[in-house]
Amino acid sequence: MEFLRPAVVVLILVAVMGDHTVTVSKADEVICNMTQQGIDACKPSVSGSNPTPPSKKCCSALAAADLPCLCSYRNSYLLPAYGIDPDLALQLPAKCHLALPAEC
Repeated sequence: MEFLRPAVVVLILVAVMGDHTVTVSKADEVICNMTQQGIDACKPSVSGSNPTPPSKKCCSALAAADLPCLCSYRNSYLLPAYGIDPDLALQLPAKCHLALPAEC
């Protein structure tokens, strides 16, 4: 998200997310209650051809996130644009011992 200005991110996410809450501030981006630091902690586990197991920091961030909101991104063009593999992302809750919401 570093290449997009926060205002552009908000406009794109509002269009994509509909009624889900998206908050963006200059200090940190928060998407579905997951901070940029949480996203960064999880990114090695959801990108590339040899993803790593999720770290404790990643799983803590994911546990605090709004999983149904995150699931709404599963078919979004935004995930691949940020280097996130949607299939790997859907596997992450189970790897963190979290239940995947039914709507996923």
